[in-house]
Amino acid sequence: MTTHIVAACARRPWLVIVVASVLAASAFTYNVAHIAIDTDSAKLIGEDLAWRKRERVFDAAFPQRADLIAVVVDGATPELAEEATKTLALRLSSQPGMYRAVWRPDGGPFFERAGLLFESTADVARTTQQLIAAQPLLGTLAADPTLRGLMDSLSLMLDGVEHDPAIVGQLAQPLTGLAEAFEAVVAEQVPAFSWHSLFTGSVPAPRELRRFILVQPVLDYSALRPGESASGTIRQAAHELAQVDPRIRIRLTGPVPLADEEFGTLAEGAALNASVMMVAIVVLLWIALRSLRLVAAILLSLAVGLIVTAAIGLLAFGAFNLISVAFAVLFVGLGVDFCIQFCVCYRAKRYATGGLYLALRDAGGEVGGALALAAASTAAGFYAFLPTEYRGVSELGAIAGTGMIVAFVASITLLPALIAVFRAPGEPAAVGYAALAPLDRLLVRHRRRILIFSGAIAAVSIALLPGLQFDFNPLHLRSVKVESVATLLDLMQDPNTAPNTIDVLTPSLADAAALARRLEQLPEVDHTITLASFVPEQQQEKLALIEDAALLLDPVLRPAASKPPPNDDETVRAMSHASELLERVAAAHPGLGVAAPAARLGRALRTLTQGEPRQRERVRTALIPGLVTTLGQLRSAMQASPVTLATLPDEIKRDWIASDGRARIEIFPKRDANDNQTLRRFVAAVTLLAPEATGAPVSIQESSRTIVRAFLQAGLWALLAIILLLALVLRRATDVILTLAPLMLSGLVTLGICVATGLPLNFENIIALPLLLGIGVAFNIYFVTAWRAGRGELLQSSLTRAVIFSALTTGTAFGSLWLSHHPGTSSMGKLLALSLACTLVSALLFLPALLGEPRARR
Repeated sequence: MTTHIVAACARRPWLVIVVASVLAASAFTYNVAHIAIDTDSAKLIGEDLAWRKRERVFDAAFPQRADLIAVVVDGATPELAEEATKTLALRLSSQPGMYRAVWRPDGGPFFERAGLLFESTADVARTTQQLIAAQPLLGTLAADPTLRGLMDSLSLMLDGVEHDPAIVGQLAQPLTGLAEAFEAVVAEQVPAFSWHSLFTGSVPAPRELRRFILVQPVLDYSALRPGESASGTIRQAAHELAQVDPRIRIRLTGPVPLADEEFGTLAEGAALNASVMMVAIVVLLWIALRSLRLVAAILLSLAVGLIVTAAIGLLAFGAFNLISVAFAVLFVGLGVDFCIQFCVCYRAKRYATGGLYLALRDAGGEVGGALALAAASTAAGFYAFLPTEYRGVSELGAIAGTGMIVAFVASITLLPALIAVFRAPGEPAAVGYAALAPLDRLLVRHRRRILIFSGAIAAVSIALLPGLQFDFNPLHLRSVKVESVATLLDLMQDPNTAPNTIDVLTPSLADAAALARRLEQLPEVDHTITLASFVPEQQQEKLALIEDAALLLDPVLRPAASKPPPNDDETVRAMSHASELLERVAAAHPGLGVAAPAARLGRALRTLTQGEPRQRERVRTALIPGLVTTLGQLRSAMQASPVTLATLPDEIKRDWIASDGRARIEIFPKRDANDNQTLRRFVAAVTLLAPEATGAPVSIQESSRTIVRAFLQAGLWALLAIILLLALVLRRATDVILTLAPLMLSGLVTLGICVATGLPLNFENIIALPLLLGIGVAFNIYFVTAWRAGRGELLQSSLTRAVIFSALTTGTAFGSLWLSHHPGTSSMGKLLALSLACTLVSALLFLPALLGEPRARR
């Protein structure tokens, strides 16, 4: 039948070309009008799965927790981090059109008042004692929060040394901090001076230098990066804050930046890789065909087929998803095989017959049936994904499977018509590889040994299979160089900020408290949080300590009158006076630890009094805003009052109690939250007590099970469909086995090499396995059908040339993925290249030995 189709298209080439052009133009117009990519990764897996339903239930109960940007603010001092966070949160809250919700999970008025109550009683006692000891300093600074006030406070402390030498030892630490700050300004550097340390006498813990803002942006799923605009606005604001004060660092992570930056990594270098791939494919096609006219015919056929396939995909699904958009690479990589097979066969027939029309007709007759069977088998492999729950690959299978049919039709209609119009010149020499004749004879002569050796390789590969790993953690497939991933890994170092937490919905807060107590007994759980966690323990003792301190500090922190801001001359006089006192203290106590920092600070102040006003302004900018922030925090802390569930702010309650009264538990893992074994044990332990659990660790593992199950189901259905097709066409069980045996061998060897080299399967590279099925069965079909037709010496025939160059062009299309900056895509390219190499070696060396002499010669 294909003989007549090709002959008809060769006789009326312009009619075929016109029809194809009209079809391509219509499809192209439709594509331009309807092109869309749905970048919502949540839609890639079916929504009817039990764990997906639990996700939707949780998202409905706490809609503000979905699609978040986590803004991580780090400051050189606690007050810097706090002030930057306040400023940024206020700025984002003023843009409701871009951000649905903006809140601080670790800050705000409530935590400023009640923050001390969450510390241990011993820490509260120590802090209040330090503040009481700093009462004289605080009083002066509260009344005059300027450089002048700072110098006056310093002078007050130094005067106290002369009246009470016993306090000299207490001045070493604050004087050292001030000396370092002023020396940094003199050296044109930005100091990192903490008022928190000065007043409390303690070094801030790392967690005190970090603040968080949670943002729920308005997303645009029609864009490749739905949150790009929202994240860009935050980054612009962060850049402006960092320009004002470089001692702060603001980073973004969370579901939205992680997804957006993953798309950005995928796009990075994609244009260059695609250009290099196309150039390489064109070069390979020219080497294979030795005719630019044939190369042009193939490229035009592929272009028309790709445009039509894209239109079919958009018509069927309305938009491409993040996985189905890969149909283009699959179409080019697999569709070019059909074109090469036809063109190489045409060249061989042209050399044999001399005439263009006869060569096209005979090529259609010889290779058409094999192409039809290969296209049907490959399409069946893709269609096998249709009934699976992995919607992303299911749609890819539908589009790519249809694309194989389109590519086949184009290869026997449009391609011969274009060849007829372009009128490529005849062939001066035979197309095959005569030099491979000795290898042909070797494979037949030593057939038994080759089969035994191949069986041994298969046995070794089977023995290795138990060691095959599936890495279910999507974070391992992302570049650690991008900000969102690097920030996430940083947060995982602290059990209190590890993002891989599990959420559980319970009927009430009482149920949440009871379940939380049971969960905290698990060795896999570090701690849990419920709304009750925001009611501090031992409040009575802590409040008594704070009230005692407030009796002394509140009047000091809230002076009746404040001094007006000083001018530069007043500041210089205050600095000069403090410098004199410092030099006097250093000279009076040369053997004590206070002497060196006093001398250093005195010199720095002397230098600043002799410098320009801008230097003193830099000191003010570096020190005074932090002082104002700290004084405000101290005033709030002294206003602490009993905290109960009833008095908790609504913004906190809303995050833990749903509108219908259901309560949320957040469960944190113990040990490395990014370790696969840790996460596996964590999820297993928690879900045993709380089967309704949800959250990232649960979703990651459940999605991995869904994906693996989808590929196993699809692989089984594809294999059954291919066997059925082969049985219907070949009508001989032994020929079906001969076709599939090399495919099984190449698959086993591919997986065995994965184990031996430590290359795990993952969400991305697992797609190589069905591709291996499609490509491998096509190559085997070409050889088996030729062998059935009585052709021997297959390696020196034109068919081997077509298979080799088909593999090279396909490998170029897929192997270019190996160069991707995205680790997941790179691993997919690596496995594709490996599986293709194994498939080619199996088809060229194992299959001829397995086939032996054609039946007609026996």
